[in-house]
Amino acid sequence: MSKSKPDPSALSPETRLVTAGRGYAEHGFVNPAVYHGSTVLFPTAQSLHDRTQPYVYGRRGTPTSRAVEEAVAMVEGGYRAKMTPSGMAAISTALLAFLEAGDHLLMVDTVYQPARQLCDGLLKRLGIATSYYDPLIGRGIAELIRPNTRVVYTESPGSQTMEVQDIPAIAEAAHKAGALLMIDNTWGAGHYFKAFSHGADVSIQAATKYLVGHSDAMMGTVTCSEPAWERFKNAYEEMGQFAGPDDMYLTLRGIRTLDVRLERHMKNAIDVAEWLRGRDEVETVLYPALSNAPGHELWKRDFRGASGLFSIVLKPCGGKAAEAFLDRLSLFGMGYSWGGFESLAIPFAPHRTATSWTAEGPCIRFHIGLENPEDLKADLAEGFRAMTSTP
Repeated sequence: MSKSKPDPSALSPETRLVTAGRGYAEHGFVNPAVYHGSTVLFPTAQSLHDRTQPYVYGRRGTPTSRAVEEAVAMVEGGYRAKMTPSGMAAISTALLAFLEAGDHLLMVDTVYQPARQLCDGLLKRLGIATSYYDPLIGRGIAELIRPNTRVVYTESPGSQTMEVQDIPAIAEAAHKAGALLMIDNTWGAGHYFKAFSHGADVSIQAATKYLVGHSDAMMGTVTCSEPAWERFKNAYEEMGQFAGPDDMYLTLRGIRTLDVRLERHMKNAIDVAEWLRGRDEVETVLYPALSNAPGHELWKRDFRGASGLFSIVLKPCGGKAAEAFLDRLSLFGMGYSWGGFESLAIPFAPHRTATSWTAEGPCIRFHIGLENPEDLKADLAEGFRAMTSTP
């Protein structure tokens, strides 16, 4: 007698991470096989004509892709999901699926910089207008929505500067005007922020970050509500999107440990962020999980937890001093991306067009990895010693 399958809706989020997509495994293995393939054979001419078999061509789906898509949709709490070869590919595919010439896009001013370049470049050339808005606008977004506004795009917390948006209020205003609400949900990884229960129609992740979790694969995800799904799926296939089977497998493997990894990232990040808050060299710590930090009340209301990514603003100092701080660090690498097991530190200068950034000191974004936080604090202390001794 075969065992009955549990009802996913009756399972806790932690258990869903372990069980999602395992129906595609065979022969007693707990992991689905990695299918490398393009051609799928049909047994008869009639079956080729009817196209009724579950797999018809490699780009249209394999057991590997179906397993990870099912898992991502379950993590996000959405209807269905698709994979793209990078997070930026997920952003561009989602926007192009729902926008066309003559449409208007409302884009949060704190958006990931390559997404801003997409809006000001390719989308503009296609006749799609973009307006940037204050991430803290909340219900006031209604005043910016035009008759041709088709998408309101959010990112919470905001890229680099960590502003927490009032997603339910923005979603309500967007839906009232007939627009879709999209969110870049990478920071919460779909596990700590349930986008669809807060009003999102489309949730996007750079799965390169926390879903993969080991800095060894590029991947993007787009998860949709049921009403948004068909249009997105058709556009995804028309654009020829897909992702490599090995990277999809690594994404699925990462999902299995997402809960325990995020919990450790959060624990370490809170420890290090609180320590940084007490340093004389630091003006502000931008991490909504900290009490009294900007965005804390909205984070507390809407999020189940926090990731390991946050930023600080140093007190005004010379550029060479900030460089000396970064150069002295040995456990914190300097490199783009985040979400892996390792700690990172990188300087940034916020780019704004709808709002102003008024902080005078240099800004540094940290990703706190899985190292012992005492070691990380000791490394940072060395960096501050180098900083304060540099003119």
